Amino acid sequence: MSGPVQPSSPPLDLGQLFEPVREQLERVEREFVRQVESRVELIPEMGRYIQSSGGKRIRPAVLLMAARLSGYEGDRGITYASVVEFIHTATLVHDDIIDGAEVRRGRLAVHSRWGNDITVLLGDYLYIKSMALALTHDRIEVIRLLCEVTLRMIEGELFQLTRTGNVDITEEEYFEIVRRKTAYLFAGCAKIGGMLGTLSPAQEQALWDYGFNLGVAFQLVDDLLDYTADETVLGKPVGGDLREGKLTLPVITLLRRAGDEARAIVDEAVQAQNITPDAWRRLMALLREHTALEEATDLAREYAFRAKQQLHAFEPSREREALTGLVDYVLARDR
Repeated sequence: MSGPVQPSSPPLDLGQLFEPVREQLERVEREFVRQVESRVELIPEMGRYIQSSGGKRIRPAVLLMAARLSGYEGDRGITYASVVEFIHTATLVHDDIIDGAEVRRGRLAVHSRWGNDITVLLGDYLYIKSMALALTHDRIEVIRLLCEVTLRMIEGELFQLTRTGNVDITEEEYFEIVRRKTAYLFAGCAKIGGMLGTLSPAQEQALWDYGFNLGVAFQLVDDLLDYTADETVLGKPVGGDLREGKLTLPVITLLRRAGDEARAIVDEAVQAQNITPDAWRRLMALLREHTALEEATDLAREYAFRAKQQLHAFEPSREREALTGLVDYVLARDR
């Protein structure tokens, strides 16, 4: 594996990393509140609940930082950063219904509090609101990219549903889900930021590739946390993916290497939609014995390395340093 990068020092927290765009992110927060105002009182109530749940706002921050990297600091960055936050939020509320996830970020998921029917409609509202907001600026190429990314995310969710409960999912199928559900939105955020400024086509492509590789690393780490995190820190039960029938890279790798013992544990967990403490201990021991967790970690580092490489297309700057630091943050995160 060529050149994975370990953080040379403890990564900064997000507040420090996002300092160059802190005021803009605050405006994005205010824009979110303004856009969910409605005579239907339930909509702003649910919007405030979602906003107060402690999301990291990584995607809008990537867009805003890429815009600054491209020399742009105008209001369109605020608008498009708000759009991607609406898209991401809509995806989350729909995903939690599909997954049957009762908890999100340490508190009740939206559908657990208001019910599936209302939450589906809220997700639809957020998707439409995102596109209506994007249309307030006449940049058809940006709107086209936003639509393309959103469609790929929905396709990714549908494709994942066809593979849920299938213990024979391949590594390539897993990565197809990762690309569509996560990586393309990160890539779109970075490229849209660059499209607002005065970059060359090669630099716009470098930003797309930065976001894409960052997104893959982000999802690989997210899937690893389901096996390695502290449940109280993670804000949701560990092992949830397996109980939901989602086989991610560590288990896909394990099944390829460990044979019948691992297969029996995974089959039983998927069929029962549960896993006993003893079976969990045995599964974790097998994951360590066959270095499945280590391999997934190494791969996340490789994608992180690729993301950092793309930033060499830009001169050193505070914004480039922040985008580089974000890669280290993604590798080191525990929630």
